[in-house]
Amino acid sequence: MKKVRSSGNKTTEYSLISIFKQEKITGWKRNYPVKGKPDFVFLKRKIVIFADGCFWHGHNCRNVTPKQNQEYWTKKRRRNIARDRMITKLFEKRGWKVLRYWECKIQGGVINLRSLTSKLN
Repeated sequence: MKKVRSSGNKTTEYSLISIFKQEKITGWKRNYPVKGKPDFVFLKRKIVIFADGCFWHGHNCRNVTPKQNQEYWTKKRRRNIARDRMITKLFEKRGWKVLRYWECKIQGGVINLRSLTSKLN
């Protein structure tokens, strides 16, 4: 499990892209070179969106914890959660709005589209 590396959660990002297209939300960029690596950046609106993977970012929706090396994975997730908070504060100090969505909510279609669209339009 240690050899597993994050390579971007393509299916979750593609789900958000399809929501953006469906709701005619424009002005977003992916892979924008900024500290914190947000999944989507809306430069003119000063909004960043993070599509956080449930396992990697500490959401306990599935309660999946590897049996081997549990201490390592617990520390890893705690570091990720702390980094997420730090990155959120960094953007907010600069006057940006930070939106974070859990992978399970995006995949399950549980995102409140009205709320998302009102924040982005």
